[in-house]
Amino acid sequence: MPSPLISRIVAIALLAISAQPIFSNAARAHAVIIESAPAVDSVVTAGDIDVTLRFNSRIDHQRSRLTLTSADGAVRAIPIVTDSAADIVSAKMPGLGAGQYRLRWQVLAIDGHLTRGDIPFSVKAP
Repeated sequence: MPSPLISRIVAIALLAISAQPIFSNAARAHAVIIESAPAVDSVVTAGDIDVTLRFNSRIDHQRSRLTLTSADGAVRAIPIVTDSAADIVSAKMPGLGAGQYRLRWQVLAIDGHLTRGDIPFSVKAP
């Protein structure tokens, strides 16, 4: 019969091994934005602005959304390019004039978790 100390060590080891998949999935549970254009608090030139948001996981483009809010509070939907890379959300914001904007993004990661965020940026006159 094993000693209580050995039994306890084996139990802790089994618990650690069985918990590993839970913790590794939790770390990957949400899509995290790792690169964006426009960048947070950036200043871009007026006109057509390309949007590229790169995430740490694959994104369901069909169920993800982009909206643009201007300084006067007007909100408009920005269509997402559906054939971009699996971890990239891309779009075009045509004809932006000078002012303050907030790009809101909502993405559904391929694992089913929804993530939201926003990117404030400014547009300067050409």
